[in-house]
Amino acid sequence: MLKRTFMAVSTAALLSGLGVPAFAETPFDGPTSGPTAAGGKSIVVVAGDLKNGGILGVTNGVEEAVGTIGWDLRVLDGAGSIQGRTAAIGQALALNPDGIIINGFDAVEQQAALEGVVGAGIPMVAWHSGPKIGCDAPGGIFANVSTDAMTVSEVAAEWAIKDAGDGVGAIIFTDSTYQIAIDKADRIKETIEAMGGTVLEYVDTPIADTSSRMGPLTTSLLQKYGDQWTHALAINDLYFDFMGPALASVGISSKDGPQAGSAGDGSEAAFQRIRSGNYQTITVAEPLNLQGWQLVDELNRAIQGEACSGYVTSPALVTQEGLAKLGDTNEFDPDSPYREAYTAIWGK
Repeated sequence: MLKRTFMAVSTAALLSGLGVPAFAETPFDGPTSGPTAAGGKSIVVVAGDLKNGGILGVTNGVEEAVGTIGWDLRVLDGAGSIQGRTAAIGQALALNPDGIIINGFDAVEQQAALEGVVGAGIPMVAWHSGPKIGCDAPGGIFANVSTDAMTVSEVAAEWAIKDAGDGVGAIIFTDSTYQIAIDKADRIKETIEAMGGTVLEYVDTPIADTSSRMGPLTTSLLQKYGDQWTHALAINDLYFDFMGPALASVGISSKDGPQAGSAGDGSEAAFQRIRSGNYQTITVAEPLNLQGWQLVDELNRAIQGEACSGYVTSPALVTQEGLAKLGDTNEFDPDSPYREAYTAIWGK
């Protein structure tokens, strides 16, 4: 099925005219050459938490790509806890796969477990495993696939400034379990303050606990800051899965309450909230399905001893106005022939 969606563009272009994204058919800007598909391979995805829309979207992309390249795939869910991720890596090792995809958690957190993977000589690629993007990431990871997280953070912060004028009062939500989450939140804070805005509070609360924490947190912050709180900015859409109900429960409408913007990843639930004006205004989305294909391609390179591609995908600023042009699409899946490009590289 053809998916028409946003054209990935520069930060400046995203933010011009309130950052309403364009949509158009665009050429694929990724690799055009590489090794053909290695035959008969079995790989494992170790997912940090499949309740996270970004991780789920990437996993779906991997599954789609594996169906084309012709490999066997097993998906293991770390279920949102450090212990769960450690156990999942242990299970992956026991399967003795030809390659492992680390999906959505910090390699530093799992350093000891990943040393076991490196010791076993199993190639690893990752999505969002740390602040270093691209080839030769720390922890024995061949390639860490991501958009430029600092660009994503700057776009979210600059949107808030443009939306509020000089009266922005932002609260930033992050999770210090992940170094990349700290880095993203720090860049949001720096950008807002450099542009003359105010950061009311910097809240460190685990993504895995948002279902139980965000309701009480939202109520407490409302009591503390009242109308000073104009914008809620988070490093992931999942925080806003649970903020809206708390605002609604005290009679604050989406229009009148803090305007919510996420610096990643562009989950289906976030698209639905933005489309309906339901307690989220924007997200800076990553091309999750494309990144799943890229992970499979990078792993194919690693398995065959070839060089990492070095490809870095571009994000898109998702707004209600932009979504109105796209029918019922609830994901950022670039209208470019990336599937055809990777299929050609693999010789399929």
